[in-house]
Amino acid sequence: MKVTSVNVGRSRPLLLGGASVPSAIGKAPAAGPVAVRALGLDGDEQADPAAHGGLAKAVYAYPSEHLPFWSTVLAQAGVAPWGAPVAPGRLGENLTLAGLVEAQAWIGDVLRFANCALAVSEPRHPCAKFNAAMGFAQASRLMVQSGWCGFYLGVLEPGTIEAGESFRLEPGPRDVRVDELFRSTASTRRMA
Repeated sequence: MKVTSVNVGRSRPLLLGGASVPSAIGKAPAAGPVAVRALGLDGDEQADPAAHGGLAKAVYAYPSEHLPFWSTVLAQAGVAPWGAPVAPGRLGENLTLAGLVEAQAWIGDVLRFANCALAVSEPRHPCAKFNAAMGFAQASRLMVQSGWCGFYLGVLEPGTIEAGESFRLEPGPRDVRVDELFRSTASTRRMA
């Protein structure tokens, strides 16, 4: 298991339903080590702290294994050319990870890096800003249908993190997996 990219971004205007709203969903890879603090990564912002950020959602991780799916979907939607890779951070993730998907991550698991430790706290739920950032109206629906949501991480031990770094998974209580919690809460959100 390793970090393929560490991504950060500042809040900037995003066109949503004809209006400009602040969003920090667009992230870009950072070079070298990035400081990890209790509320997130240095150089990163959350434009809507009510929905993103805070101690439990300080860092958002997304599995690189799902990026080929999004590459195909973006091409089908006419947003990107066929075969174009999805840029790291495109889905709003701070960490693009290889080797750990939602069905293998449990709430409370700890990702132990060389210089910091992060705890899996909850799945990410897509919103209208995700649709706008991806460039087509069905992006959130596809994330819900696939269950490929990624997961938020709380910072247990601040430090630094960088692309190419390996990590190990320390099992938590093993009560509920990220994919199980996502499907459960996604269906509740659709009914609301």
